[in-house]
Amino acid sequence: MQANPYPLRIDPSLMKKLRFMADDNGRSINKEIEVLVKRAVKDYETQNGEITVSPSDHE
Repeated sequence: MQANPYPLRIDPSLMKKLRFMADDNGRSINKEIEVLVKRAVKDYETQNGEITVSPSDHE
């Protein structure tokens, strides 16, 4: 999978908390963010239904 070309702008104190969580879970910060986003999408889909995307939506 190709890396996301979009930079993440985030409050420094929140980044420190993410770094703590990532270290605690044995993950990189990038992987920790990915896990949290996947969890948020799953929760959203549970409440609102599945989000369908076509292959062309990945660009």
